[in-house]
This record gives sequence, structure tokens and C-alpha cells, in this order.
Amino acid sequence: MAERIKLGFEDFIGTVPSESIDFVTDMHHAFLHQGCKIEVKSAKSGYVVSYLLNKKTLMNYVFRKSGLLVRIYANEIRHYMDVLAQLPVGMTETIKRAGDCKRLLNPDDCNPKCSMGYDFIMDGERHQKCRNNAFMFLVDDQSKPHIKAILLHKLNHRSLV
Repeated sequence: MAERIKLGFEDFIGTVPSESIDFVTDMHHAFLHQGCKIEVKSAKSGYVVSYLLNKKTLMNYVFRKSGLLVRIYANEIRHYMDVLAQLPVGMTETIKRAGDCKRLLNPDDCNPKCSMGYDFIMDGERHQKCRNNAFMFLVDDQSKPHIKAILLHKLNHRSLV
């Protein structure tokens, strides 16, 4: 049986686009400072990096053809609607285009083991989005400060996680 090699942050950061290294490193230190654990796995399109607190995933980095993306698990979204109100149009459009949560719309249409999505108000409209892609943003110069604001809000309100 082949021995599994444990992957770490150093493996992942070596594949991050140069313009995002400082951002990813800063967020990495913020997560570790708050007691989060990091999990790095190899995937077809690159690494999947997860930050966990109390065995719950707070966010992932994933690679796609478009580049490095962050997936934020926003179970406590109702507690930081003010952060959502500050998002640029491109990010709000990403949220609006995300798939609806089948379990929220009709519980019989989805696997009962699937974690429930998010029900929230944004731009005066109610949204019921799937947790797997509702808050999945391309890490670029426009999105970085907003992603950081959401993630730091999550970390500073850990009791909500």
C-alpha cells in the first residue's frame, strides 16, 4: 500500500498566483491565530485547502480554470448583512447566479444528508442559495478586501460558527 504524503500550506502556496500570495498568507495567519486547523488535499484542478474550527469547515480555496477561488461557508450570514451590503456588483452578481438550495425550496428534492443552504436578504431580495456555491468568489484585486472582511467577521464572531 502506498504511503500517503501529508500536504501542507507550503505545498499549496507554491501554486498560488503571485498577485494573491500576500492575501492568502495573511488570511492563513489570521485563521491559525484564531485556532483553526488547515487541511490540504490534492484535487484534479489543484489543491483544495480547508480551514476548520471545531471540526466545521469555515472556508476553502479551490482552483478552477478561471483561477483561485474561495468558498465561504456562511451559516451565520444573517449576522453580517452589513458586510454583504458593501460587496461590489460583481460579487453580488456571483451570489445571485449561484444555484438555489433545493432543500430550502422543497426538502424532498435533495438528499436529506445535504446540509441546508442559506436563506437571506440581499439588495432587497430574498435568496435561498446552495451552501456549496453561494459564496464562491474569484480571488482578485477587487474581491480581496471584501473576502477578507467576510472572513475576519467570521473569525471575530467565532461563537456564530
